[in-house]
Amino acid sequence: MAEIKIGDVVTRISYDRDVFFKVVEIFEDQRYATLKGLNVRVLADAPIDDLVLPSSAEIRDYKREYIKKSNESMERIFYRRELERQKRFSRAESNENNGFFDVPGTVLHIDGDEEYLELCMTTYKQLGIEAHGMCIPEKEQHKKVGQLLMEYNPDILVVTGHDGLIRNNRNFNDIESYRNSKYFIESVKAARRFEPSLDDLVIFAGACQSHYEGILRAGANFASSPHRVFIHALDPVFIIEKVAFTPINKIISARDVIDATITGIKGIGGVETRGKFREGLPRSPYE
Repeated sequence: MAEIKIGDVVTRISYDRDVFFKVVEIFEDQRYATLKGLNVRVLADAPIDDLVLPSSAEIRDYKREYIKKSNESMERIFYRRELERQKRFSRAESNENNGFFDVPGTVLHIDGDEEYLELCMTTYKQLGIEAHGMCIPEKEQHKKVGQLLMEYNPDILVVTGHDGLIRNNRNFNDIESYRNSKYFIESVKAARRFEPSLDDLVIFAGACQSHYEGILRAGANFASSPHRVFIHALDPVFIIEKVAFTPINKIISARDVIDATITGIKGIGGVETRGKFREGLPRSPYE
C-alpha cells in the first residue's frame, strides 16, 4: 500500500469510498489522519489503514461530477433570473426597458477554508453579487464578526468553513459532539448583537453535519445540517443568491431557498426571509 501523505486525495474503505478527501494532518503515533472534504464542508478523522489513494482517473471523474452539479445549479439560476426580468419588463413601458438597473443584496462571507472561499468568491462574481470574503479559522470567527459587520455593513452574512461529528461521538444534541458548531453559534450570536433583525441582516451559518437547531436558535435565517449530512461547498452561495435577487417586497419561503441548493432539505433549512433585491431606474449614461 502506498504511503499516505499530507495533501493526498484519499477515500475511506469503511464508507465504500463514497466521498473524496484531502489529508490535512497525520498522527503517526496513533495511526490516524484528519481529512477535509474535497467538495463538501466536512472535517473527519480516519484510521490510516482505512484510507486508499484513488487513481487519477477516479479523481478526475469525481471532480467532473462536482463541476456538472455546480454548472446545473448556475444554469437554473440564470434561467430563473431571465424569466423574472421578462416579467418586470412586461409590466413596464417599452421605452423604459433599457433604463432599469439591478441592486442585489451585498454579502460578507467569512470562511474557515481558503480554497473554498476563493471558489465562493469566484462564483459570487459570476452571479453578479458584490461580496467581501474573509478567511478566518472557525474558532476565531465569532471574535471578529462584529467588527467586520461594522466595516462592510452587508445585507447578508455567511459564516461557514468545515464542521463534522467528532469521531466516536454520536450524541447529536450535545454541542461538544461537533468540531465547530459552537463557534458558528457564537458567531451568529455576535452578529445578532450587531443587528437583531432577521430582515435587516440575513444570516447563513454552518457546514457539514453542523448543529442545525442550535444555529437557528442563535438567530440565523438559514443553517445546516438538519439531518447531519454533508453539504456541498457552494450551497451557501446558492442560498445567498436566492436572497440577494429576491425583491425586497417579497418573502422567500424556506422551501424556495432549499430548492436552490445542491444538497437539498436534509442538508439545509431555515425560516421565511425577506429578499434583498432592489430595482433602480434610470440607469446612468455615464456607467
